Amino acid sequence: MVERLFINGVAADGSKLDIAVAEGRIVAMGSDLHAEPGTDVVDLHGWVVVPGFVDGHIHLDKSFVGDRWHPHVTANSLRERLAIEKEALAQAKPMSERAEALLEQAAAFGTVAMRSHVDVDATTGLTNLHTIMQVREQWRDRMHIELVAFPQAGVMSCPGTVQVLENAAREGVDVIGGIDPTTLDGDADGQLDAVFGIADRYGAKIDIHLHEPGMQGVEQLHRIAARTRAGGLNGRVAVSHAYSLGDVTADVLDGIATALADADIAIMTNAPGDRAFPPILRLREAGVRVFSGNDNIQDAWWPYGTGDMLQRAMLLGYRSGFYTDEALQTALHLVCAAGAQVLGLSGYGLAVGSEATFVAINAPNAAAAVAGAPADRRVIRRGRG
Repeated sequence: MVERLFINGVAADGSKLDIAVAEGRIVAMGSDLHAEPGTDVVDLHGWVVVPGFVDGHIHLDKSFVGDRWHPHVTANSLRERLAIEKEALAQAKPMSERAEALLEQAAAFGTVAMRSHVDVDATTGLTNLHTIMQVREQWRDRMHIELVAFPQAGVMSCPGTVQVLENAAREGVDVIGGIDPTTLDGDADGQLDAVFGIADRYGAKIDIHLHEPGMQGVEQLHRIAARTRAGGLNGRVAVSHAYSLGDVTADVLDGIATALADADIAIMTNAPGDRAFPPILRLREAGVRVFSGNDNIQDAWWPYGTGDMLQRAMLLGYRSGFYTDEALQTALHLVCAAGAQVLGLSGYGLAVGSEATFVAINAPNAAAAVAGAPADRRVIRRGRG
């Protein structure tokens, strides 16, 4: 029996959409569904309905959301930035409080799942990871959270971190992280040996931060693709940022795009404001999966961000020059289904049989929602909200 019927919604293309829900799942979708006696009817007033947002790259342990305003401090190097961050976090509210505040904010915007990178290294051990694991448990019914053991300070250049990553994998972390194997660690083979080895032994996924520019970054991507294919990890590896893909010529891009597609490596981009970034449409045309995330939100790295993935879709479209409805819907796909696929979410999306979790937005269609990022929204979770 249908328990709840959402009427007068619109689909991505602006066509009429009604959604019937029973036991928290979608049981019917159409343009003119009729309510049975006793059914709770909810009028969506012509708002567009989209799947819940997926933040494919966030740092719950770093944000100052829920804390006082922390003025940004400039840095001349990565190591200097890490020192500034450590000092700022030592003076901030407890990590669990800040993570909870950010989760509340993101959830209110319509985010239903996320991949959070959490700093681990030989100095802090798994302290941060354990804190965010506890927060994740408290949010289990409201947010799907996949955790990355992220070696922010380096793997080989921070002695003892390899063992910390191994310990994180032993405790069941979902993803093993890496970062700039050459420019930060100075030992690409050593870092990739460690990261891929741990992931293989424990069945974890991999997500590597890669900021290395130009051909150096492309060569790193080729190394990662080769190791992914050799280890049979196709579909389980992501590279975050991959700025180099926005630096190189078309022929070089085509070559690395083919390698990434063959290894089924996903690329995460948040369309940063001060840097070239991966050309989304060109990569997708080559068969590369591209997804998005907010990355840092009001922390020691930059003062921007709210946790709103619809706003992120707008920024992706704005920086990519997306003007047509089709292109704007591609930006929406990056913050919804593309991220859900990388996280391996089941029962996700607007389809009969899927969980009745979606966002109704005060816009006539999906393209308009991305272009304007309206604040007026209604978040439905398992048919309620």
